[in-house]
Amino acid sequence: MLRAVSSELAYIALLFALFVIPKALQRFRIPGAITSLLLGLAAARAGLFTGDPTLALLATLGITGLFLFAGLDVDAKDLRRGAALVAQHLVIQALLLAGVAWAIAAATGVDWRPATLVALALVTPSTGFILDSLQSFGLDADQRFWTRTKAVATELLALAVLFAVLQSTSVARFAGATAALLAVVVLIPLVMRAFAVAIAPWAPRSEFAFLVMLAVMAAFATRKLGVYYLVGAFLVGVAARRFRERLPAFSSDRLLHAVEVFASFFAPFYFFSAGAHLHPELLTLSSLATGVVYLAAMIPLRVGLVAVHRKLALREHLGQARRVATALVPTLVFSLVLAEIVIERFEGVPPWLVGGIIPYALLNTMLPALTLGATASFDEVHLEVTEPEPGPALAAAPPPAGPGQAG
Repeated sequence: MLRAVSSELAYIALLFALFVIPKALQRFRIPGAITSLLLGLAAARAGLFTGDPTLALLATLGITGLFLFAGLDVDAKDLRRGAALVAQHLVIQALLLAGVAWAIAAATGVDWRPATLVALALVTPSTGFILDSLQSFGLDADQRFWTRTKAVATELLALAVLFAVLQSTSVARFAGATAALLAVVVLIPLVMRAFAVAIAPWAPRSEFAFLVMLAVMAAFATRKLGVYYLVGAFLVGVAARRFRERLPAFSSDRLLHAVEVFASFFAPFYFFSAGAHLHPELLTLSSLATGVVYLAAMIPLRVGLVAVHRKLALREHLGQARRVATALVPTLVFSLVLAEIVIERFEGVPPWLVGGIIPYALLNTMLPALTLGATASFDEVHLEVTEPEPGPALAAAPPPAGPGQAG
């Protein structure tokens, strides 16, 4: 009985810590995600919530929600609108990734696969974090469009590279994993179509629950394929975005709003869990020094490349171009995921090489708050909800008959 009461009090204390303390510290321009991660690190050092299955489930919902939301924001029209500039941006990012991976492999002697993953952790913007915080960055509408479009496009490239690197141990493994992933890609729209035809008409307002559960199942499926939860959840989001125009069940902006709220609620548990599961060998002075080197080398390079490209391609003032480049700097979620993958799946990688990713990610995530006058928070919902125009399948139902109108 006492143990049950103690466990309940611990969870109440955790909820208070994750939803109150980060808010209190935002006045100092500390993003809530960083506070949650540091709270998890402190809890692990105190022996709290170690191996807790409930926390693991909540964390899985958090990472799933983040990448489901990121996938839902993939708008093919936006990508086509800026196709030329986005293509140029992706070429620059691919060259940057290749250059950083080569430099890491040459300097440390590690295999090209972990070197590429470390490079991905250093150059890939954390799309879920950026999208969730975009309204607070103080950008105008055009800058928000380019920040969103470039972040989404870069993440698509990064996910493709991640999949290729993790499955490249043999031709047979790569072919099998590719076939399995293609099966998931094909199956997701079919399941959505079946839901919209056979279930949604008789189960009003069930779209959100269905989408979240489908994202969780797809996330676990891609986890089994060795490419972590984020790929499956992202694919479900992309598919749902496509079907918003073709199927009434996914046409309302309220669905996107609900997913954003879901991600905002569960994301702190993911960051808390990530902090609690940081390997002790990654938390050394050598790792901190490496993180400072990463920061000094990568931030000017990343910001400079994006800003100069925008100045040359769009004739944009360098100061305005720098604002978009700075908004693309945070790498927190992707960095944490890739650091975990490298430390778990590759032997012989120096701990300081991976450990440096942690302080690098924490510090670069604070950069927009410090330079753009914004504080990024996962528990603030900024999405403007607009009602869709009712079509035949969405036409409002007639009001219920009053007592005198029955029969």
